[in-house]
Amino acid sequence: MPVVYLDNCALQRPLDDRDQFRVRVEADAITAVLTATEGGDVEILSSAALRAESSRLRNQSRRDFAEHVLALAARDVPVTEEVRALTLTYQGTGIKPFDALHLASAVVAAADFFCTTDDRLLRKAREVNTRATRVVTPLELAAALDL
Repeated sequence: MPVVYLDNCALQRPLDDRDQFRVRVEADAITAVLTATEGGDVEILSSAALRAESSRLRNQSRRDFAEHVLALAARDVPVTEEVRALTLTYQGTGIKPFDALHLASAVVAAADFFCTTDDRLLRKAREVNTRATRVVTPLELAAALDL
């Protein structure tokens, strides 16, 4: 079963304003991933980073949505020494601290996919060693999962 780590911006994409075409199709792709997760065809991960970032959201419905999605997670990625070290490595390449922590959590957990809607993070994450974890957009993820 494919293992997916959705960073916070990907996790929240279904709640974004769908006036823009890109947002609409990415929201549909993430919704398809979540449906596949509920159907037992995809495994998503939770992490200390996701919970911390989600808890700081000002909008209650977004916090509730994140809590619901993270409750579907098959497992939780703790912040271990390996995650901390890899986070620092990624930060050294210019990746922002929370983004580096998300990416390191996905890589250490051996996620098949790390999904983000953040173009800057996507570009930088594709330039670093993510071991077997593929860095993808929501559309690339949906295509790879045949959703």
